[in-house]
Amino acid sequence: MNMIFLGAPGAGKGTQAEVVCKELNIPAISTGNMLREAVANGTEVGLKAKAFMDAGDLVPDEIIIGILKDRIAQPDAKNGFILDGFPRTVAQAEALDSMGVQIDKVVEINVADEKITARMSGRRVCEKCGNSYHIEFKPTKVEGICDACGAKVVQRIDDKPETVQARLKTYHEKTAPLKDYYQSRGKLVTVEGQEEIADTSKLVLAAIKN
Repeated sequence: MNMIFLGAPGAGKGTQAEVVCKELNIPAISTGNMLREAVANGTEVGLKAKAFMDAGDLVPDEIIIGILKDRIAQPDAKNGFILDGFPRTVAQAEALDSMGVQIDKVVEINVADEKITARMSGRRVCEKCGNSYHIEFKPTKVEGICDACGAKVVQRIDDKPETVQARLKTYHEKTAPLKDYYQSRGKLVTVEGQEEIADTSKLVLAAIKN
């Protein structure tokens, strides 16, 4: 089964993609990783992508899809794959269709913006060892101090509420329209994100097996 996972930043789609990959023994394909591998391997489309990247330009959709087609032709994807991070726009979805990449199901992980903002803005990371905490769900024993190494824990810029809200705004403007695109084609299933990751995973697995 060939799938796309959709979800706002912080909705947990990457985690759920990993769960499904293990369950079905298929690869999760991240656009960023795929580009880096193609460039490192020196493939024809990888070299084309490198020229744009070296110039500081965005890699055109047709090159990304060309790299994607090379990737999904590899043996580990013969029984299916999950796309995580692509397509991001309706134009990219249309390009995917026009280049003959077959998608069977699109899974949306739906979490309210307010919950995502609270979840992400509550994260804290140790600036020395990188251990991750959350002020509500996984607080440090001593406020502001890492349990593991005693260094200071900080809030990353990416996790500040204003940054999270800006990313959510971009998602709703550019990526959320994909829901209508795939709904109209009968491929969209929506799973409500739960407080516990394992509970969301059960719903996701049930949705893709129906």
